[in-house]
Amino acid sequence: MNLLLLGRGKMGTLVDEIARGRTHTVRIVEIDENLHAAALTPEKLRDIDIVIDFTTPHAVMENIEGCTRCGKNLVVGTTGWYEEIPKIRQMVENAGTGFLFASNFSIGVNLFFEIAKTASAALHLDYSGRISECHHVHKKDAPSGTAVILGKVVQDVSGAELPITSSREGEVVGMHQLVLESINDTITLRHDAKSRRGFAEGAVRAAEWLQGKKGFYDFKDIWQQL
Repeated sequence: MNLLLLGRGKMGTLVDEIARGRTHTVRIVEIDENLHAAALTPEKLRDIDIVIDFTTPHAVMENIEGCTRCGKNLVVGTTGWYEEIPKIRQMVENAGTGFLFASNFSIGVNLFFEIAKTASAALHLDYSGRISECHHVHKKDAPSGTAVILGKVVQDVSGAELPITSSREGEVVGMHQLVLESINDTITLRHDAKSRRGFAEGAVRAAEWLQGKKGFYDFKDIWQQL
């Protein structure tokens, strides 16, 4: 595939390395080359199969609109924009394009979501719950997109909206924890990322999966198809 990667931060660099290792062609657009989605025009995207976005919450909405306008499928790993999901879903459906997003492209995190879904039944059985997350000091949004999705997974099962505690420390890659507590015991579910490589590999696999597809997809719903 011909991939266009938006953003060359730590994640973008890994996505580039992994995509090339899987024999894809990658073109990278730096954030300052793409102010207000200036690089996302039909002419510049003519030979691109999939666009992958790892930019910032400030830039991602214009990037989504630009790719949709040009009829290009898009994979989004940027978080901090989820309040706009209904608007973006409608935009994608109207354009007839393919769109796949994730709060976290790690296979391990998505397994964690599945385990949390089962464990959330405890909230019907006199347990209380709380969520915590910790990331590096450079992360722009808080709580993390992964923590927000974890909260939604729990709420969909239990009806309970759990408090989320966020912290930003050093170069922590990412830690997410769900604690369920009763007067009798405590259940702790925790995922610690050792590196960003798992996120990057998941994003490339997501792009491969999205090629030729139309529709609006959440990675947590399709990852087992990879």
